[in-house]
Amino acid sequence: MKFIFVFALVIFSINAQASCVILLHGLARTNGSMEKLEKSLLEENYQVVNFGYPSRDETVEVLAAQVIGSALMQCKPEQKVNFVTHSLGGILLRQYLSQQDIPNLYRVVMLGPPNQGSEVVDKMGDVPGFNFINGKAGMQLGTESSSIPNTLGEAEFNVGIIAGTKSVNLILSYLIPGQDDGKVSVESTKLKGMSDHIVMPVTHTFMMTNKKVIAQTIYYLRNGKFKKE
Repeated sequence: MKFIFVFALVIFSINAQASCVILLHGLARTNGSMEKLEKSLLEENYQVVNFGYPSRDETVEVLAAQVIGSALMQCKPEQKVNFVTHSLGGILLRQYLSQQDIPNLYRVVMLGPPNQGSEVVDKMGDVPGFNFINGKAGMQLGTESSSIPNTLGEAEFNVGIIAGTKSVNLILSYLIPGQDDGKVSVESTKLKGMSDHIVMPVTHTFMMTNKKVIAQTIYYLRNGKFKKE
């Protein structure tokens, strides 16, 4: 029995080491926001690419082409490739996949993605300074049918999505219908074709550092589904 247990641990370690996990942070953030998640994944023997990018400098289309391609180059050709994205990072991945395949793509976890846009952009887009703070990509994340998130189609890849229900900005939450994380509604995180979806009492700003979110992320990367409590 002991031999079987040790053998199982060895097999899991080998599988984890064979997988590359690319982390993509959100709008107006840096890869420093994903460091706690990075550390936890490294402890699970994954190769981690915590990729930083200038999220406010370019459009979604330009960022996706620059960021995803460069991040993929840091994984080995024979590796399975996973992504864990926060907010805008998930839209960049969807944009990239709408243009080309990632043959060895395995699993994706999206944290607070505005998959159907955000009402905050709709209602605050004309406010002075909003464009400066959120940049070109941020201005493309509205809820109208012509917005980038709503033109990218359904998921044709294995993706689990975590939505939050707590907010540190009650003013922004007032602009968003239904439950929200302060930036994105729970409903807006959903994506047709998604493999799994869970709701957790976390905020948009800090969900990627939450221990339970990190545990669910790792569980999904291992099992292709979230652990239902």
